[in-house]
Amino acid sequence: MPYPLARDDDTRAQAGRSSTAEHMAYLKSEVEKVLARTGASQVVLYGNSRGGNAIRNYIQNGGGDARVSHAILGGTPNHGVWAVHIDGLSDASEFAGHGPFLSGLNQPKNAAGDEVTGPVKWMTIRSDRNDKFAQPDGLWIGKRGVDTGVNYAGPELKGATNVVIPRIDHRETSYSPQAFAAAYEFITGKPPATTVIAPESAIVLRGRVTGLGMSPTDPSSGNFANNLPLAGARVEVYAIDPVLGERKGAAVYAKETGADGAWGPFTAQPDTRYEFSVSAPGYAHLHVYRSPFPRSSDLVTVRMRRIADADKNAPSIVIMDRPRGYLDPGRDKMAFDGQTPPPGAVLGAGVASSTIKPPGIPRAVVAEFNGERVVGRNWPAAENHLSVLELSY
Repeated sequence: MPYPLARDDDTRAQAGRSSTAEHMAYLKSEVEKVLARTGASQVVLYGNSRGGNAIRNYIQNGGGDARVSHAILGGTPNHGVWAVHIDGLSDASEFAGHGPFLSGLNQPKNAAGDEVTGPVKWMTIRSDRNDKFAQPDGLWIGKRGVDTGVNYAGPELKGATNVVIPRIDHRETSYSPQAFAAAYEFITGKPPATTVIAPESAIVLRGRVTGLGMSPTDPSSGNFANNLPLAGARVEVYAIDPVLGERKGAAVYAKETGADGAWGPFTAQPDTRYEFSVSAPGYAHLHVYRSPFPRSSDLVTVRMRRIADADKNAPSIVIMDRPRGYLDPGRDKMAFDGQTPPPGAVLGAGVASSTIKPPGIPRAVVAEFNGERVVGRNWPAAENHLSVLELSY
């Protein structure tokens, strides 16, 4: 999806945002490509958060009922992030439970009042009460103390198999081992033999570099996320010392991205930690540190960043980032550069990153989260460097 962010008002065009109709059309096109490439007659669709809106819309209104065998929605706000009028939030948002989009999707489909469209098999996966977008209080939408009209069961759908997993957060409804186990059993009829990632001896990595704004190559076009490829990015990969985070030598891989933003293939060594050094005009020079990769992946995406004006005088900037989940001091054992909890991480699993600005010469910086340990280094912000310690789990 080129522009993954939703419009504030689904009925009005907004730069860098997509409508529900555009989202559905993109999904429909991708499904047709997969069916043509594989020869399959149907697909299984699994969507997290807003992705579930597109799945529901496609199945109900875009002909997807004949193309989809199973639909799994992780943390999708099926009855809204808010379901009553709240000043400052649009009643025409696709996330407004009382708005036209969700009201249309949730119309009863039969005498039993089912909200799902047959003959597709449906599953929802939700948290018991730890999903930031299924809360009775408007804290995480900037409306602390305001009743949202939504409860913890908002992601459930009548007529679906509704699974509740205690304490998982909004992203973990799709990306956690528990969610994988539930989805696997729903599709196959039996539980997985294991939820532990089985390591491979030959690990090949590839991915894309994406940018920001309406146009990735135009810094004046905005700083919001997009999924557009960034051409002309220099990707270098370095093996690093597992304790100090220092480079062990010259780059073990290097490439400048073309029009498709793609990098790779890169053959990684098991149990080796790497720094992904990525630079491009108009962006900060990123230094992304990861845990060793246990298996091959075609989806090692690097989203470029820019240093905010307020941070340009910082000695260095290091971000602890958890793209596949949130940070919850009440649930998780974690530390960032020795600080527990990481700065900015507050109760409620609503924050996915923490930022520090270490002074002094470059040194090792460590991010720890529930047993995962990522080691990196800080770089001088004055020279437009920015470090990201990205958690995999």
